[in-house]
Amino acid sequence: MGRKDPNIIVTGTPGVGKTSHCEIVAENTGLKHLAVNQVVKEKGCHEGWNEEFGSYIVDEDKASALFLLDAIEEQVQQGGYLIDWHACDLFPESWIDLVVVLRTDSAQLYDRLKARSYSEAKLQENLDSEIMEVLLSEARESYDEKIIVELKSNDNDDLESNVERLGTWIAHWKDNNVGADS
Repeated sequence: MGRKDPNIIVTGTPGVGKTSHCEIVAENTGLKHLAVNQVVKEKGCHEGWNEEFGSYIVDEDKASALFLLDAIEEQVQQGGYLIDWHACDLFPESWIDLVVVLRTDSAQLYDRLKARSYSEAKLQENLDSEIMEVLLSEARESYDEKIIVELKSNDNDDLESNVERLGTWIAHWKDNNVGADS
C-alpha cells in the first residue's frame, strides 16, 4: 500500500522560512501544508504555555507528543504532506520521505526574530540553536542521511531556488514511487 505523494518535513529554527516554503510548495505541487504548531494548539497536544518563551511546551518524552502523533498519524500515513515544525525527531522515519533543514545566516535570523518581538531569552535560544546546528544534528541522528537535505534560506532568491528544487524532487519521487499498484 504505497503512497501517491511523499511526506516532507520542513524543519529549522524559528524564522528560517519554514512556513513560507511550505505554503509555496503546497500551492505549486498540490501537497498539503501541515503546520504542526496549529495542531498542537487546536488539539491541546502540549504540556502548557511557557511564558518566558511565548510558546506551547511539547515534550517528546511525555504524553503530549504521543497525542500529537496520534492526532496526525492517519492523515500523514496517506502521504502528500509538508510537515512544518521546528523539530523533526518526533516523527517516525517510516512516515517521512525527505527531511529539509532550512538554515539562515545568524545576522539575518537575528533581524527576523527581533521583528517578531521575541523575548531576549527566546531570541538567544533560537540563535544559539542555529549557530550550533541543533536541528541539522537532530535530523542526522533521526533519519537516514540519504533523505536529509540542508538548504540555505537567507533571501527571496534562496526561497525561489529551494521551491524549484523541492518541486523537482517531488516530481522525481512520484516518477519513482507511483507505479502499477496505484
